[in-house]
Amino acid sequence: MRETLEYNIPLALASNSEKARSEMIIAPLLIELRKQLNSQISLFSGIEFNVDEEQGLKGICDFLISRSPELLMMTAPVILIVEAKKENLNAGLGQCVAEMVAARLFNEREENQIKTIYGAVTTGSIWKFIRLQNDTVEIDLGEYFIDNVNKILGILSRGVMA
Repeated sequence: MRETLEYNIPLALASNSEKARSEMIIAPLLIELRKQLNSQISLFSGIEFNVDEEQGLKGICDFLISRSPELLMMTAPVILIVEAKKENLNAGLGQCVAEMVAARLFNEREENQIKTIYGAVTTGSIWKFIRLQNDTVEIDLGEYFIDNVNKILGILSRGVMA
């Protein structure tokens, strides 16, 4: 993983595009997470997640992690990841929280026993984490940098396994 990121990060940052960061940093990191968790989770990228149009809970998710190995259909969303637009982490927090609320509603409708939904907003090189439990949103004020990839993977792993 380190070797892949050491090669990919300069390419992604030099191109300065969200697509490059998504493909060269975020996706490889999430694939590594799936490997570390013995393929017990599924990853979705760019999927429609229309849960409740009347509440505005509809749209395309950048990345979604499901607590299920099912690859063809999303069944148990637990972590939502939003790519920060124009590298502004704080601007992505609202979108991420909305997606987390949609995931909670989805899980309730499917009778999934998932009590906490996690979220992350990222530029690829910087990560910020959020937790939704009941009606309380907690935002980790820290920012985690990609050079500490093991810490980022650890936080994501705890979110999936919680």
